[in-house]
Amino acid sequence: MPQEHGSAIELRHLRYFIAVAEMGSLTEAAEQRLYTSQPSLSRQIRDLESHVGVQLLSRSVRGVEPTPAGKVFLDHARLVLMHMDAAVETARRAGQPERKTFAIGFQTGHEMNWLSPVMHLLQDELQEIQVTVSSDYSPDLAEALARGRLDLAFLRVESGYDLEYHVVDSESLIVLMPNDHRLTARSCVSPDALVGEIFIGGSNKASVLHAVTESYFHRSGLDIKFDHGVDNLAMAISLVASTRGVALMPEYAKNLLPPSVVSRPLQGEEPTIDIAVGYSKSNSSPVLERFVARLDELVRVNQRL
Repeated sequence: MPQEHGSAIELRHLRYFIAVAEMGSLTEAAEQRLYTSQPSLSRQIRDLESHVGVQLLSRSVRGVEPTPAGKVFLDHARLVLMHMDAAVETARRAGQPERKTFAIGFQTGHEMNWLSPVMHLLQDELQEIQVTVSSDYSPDLAEALARGRLDLAFLRVESGYDLEYHVVDSESLIVLMPNDHRLTARSCVSPDALVGEIFIGGSNKASVLHAVTESYFHRSGLDIKFDHGVDNLAMAISLVASTRGVALMPEYAKNLLPPSVVSRPLQGEEPTIDIAVGYSKSNSSPVLERFVARLDELVRVNQRL
């Protein structure tokens, strides 16, 4: 059993460790994220390792990396901070009962389809609560839900978070291309027509889109590499226009395209990507409970609008 040394582990130890593990450098973590000195940060990491009783970080040709023990510790450290942030946010809300807010997030672009039916469903609640609306990338929405900053979000089913998901829609992926691309002559694009093109796909951060696209190529028997990985639709559209490449993106992209970029459906069985309502399992908001109980009605309202 490891022997404890010094004082107990504090939240700052976890924040420091996570920053170094994510940035891969003590110096960059100290200067760019933690605003402390590198010697002080090194001392905090040594104190943490002394308390845990195993080495958590090691140097390699790529910089500073978590050891096998450090990788396990990193996952738990992130969860601890998420739960702490959620506890703080919940306590603040409980301490200000006169400010009953219900915070909703949308993956950027989906508020165009879902905000109206959401407000329709909440119309009876609006005299009691203040609804706040924001838009962001799906992984950032998942983290905001886990940290208690949002009550509800329309996003992808992101793994690695203690969230509840209810799929409310499924979108086909479509092909984006420059408006004078050779494939614009086709009414729909076969997957093998994408071979040899500069391909823009989801980055590791946009993990759901990345996985759906890779699975589609595998089923189609195609070996297509991602030339560029993007975190969001705006980046994808920009790269399609600037590199004259092609991209597979969810169908809602059609509503946001500039004149320089056009879309075509895929030929055959199209890959699809789910949009879900997500929320934290620990969120005890009565408004959230009533909203979730009416999700079937939400879908019906959205289909009518």
